[in-house]
Amino acid sequence: MQLFDRDGSRKYLTVAERGRFLRAAEQTPREARTLCMTLAWSGCRLSEALALTADRVDLAGGVLVFATLKKRQDGIYRAVPVPPSLLEALDLVHGIREAQRRRGRGAGVRLWPWSRMTGWRAVHAVMVAAGLSGPAASPKGLRHAFGVAAVSSGIPLNMVQKWLGHAQLSTTAIYADAVGAEEQDIARKMWE
Repeated sequence: MQLFDRDGSRKYLTVAERGRFLRAAEQTPREARTLCMTLAWSGCRLSEALALTADRVDLAGGVLVFATLKKRQDGIYRAVPVPPSLLEALDLVHGIREAQRRRGRGAGVRLWPWSRMTGWRAVHAVMVAAGLSGPAASPKGLRHAFGVAAVSSGIPLNMVQKWLGHAQLSTTAIYADAVGAEEQDIARKMWE
């Protein structure tokens, strides 16, 4: 896995591009907005977001608990801390507290009962509205942006590995290969 495609184009959104994406998401229907926020602030895969159920939104703990779908076995979960604003939006739009008070605590109550293609189209529409294009303008570009932002912020690689659900630390280490402003931010920490 690399952060650049065969043509040398970046496969991740910069911090500024991610900000534009989130601002554009504010103008979309509420369900699409919360999906976009979830992808941007958790670094999860689109399929993992679409599989998220109300019982896996831990409002008190401040985390989303994702079933790691890429490991090809059931029962592997990871908790990812997310901003309070995302948790509030999920509760407001999807009725998390109400679902968790019911029998089963919201198990099986998917937040977005959409197909993968419907979710992809919703994210793509926001990318277009934000003026973003190319390989980075995708749900995967948001995942990569999360990894780059985490490393740029000084989050230890083993923690980023845990949040992204990577089996190998070497996979996570690609986020240390960021360029441009992100690379400058990383280097600046060494210079100070």
